Amino acid sequence: MKDKVMGIGIVCDLTGLTERQIRYYEERQLVFPVRSKGGARKYSFEDVERLKEINDKLRDGFHTFELRKPGRLCCE
Repeated sequence: MKDKVMGIGIVCDLTGLTERQIRYYEERQLVFPVRSKGGARKYSFEDVERLKEINDKLRDGFHTFELRKPGRLCCE
């Protein structure tokens, strides 16, 4: 597993997305942050790139269900 080191605020700065957008993508099972002991979401650089890709594709007209990775479960 890639290191999950960034909080959601840093990810917002790097992607230009809002916290709400990022949480929505998580709800739609498009990105899978880990949780710290305190419950804070932690993201990797790979997650940041995935979020940018998701946002680009949604702007191009894709739907969230089309962007799910095959075989990926919410708890992986």
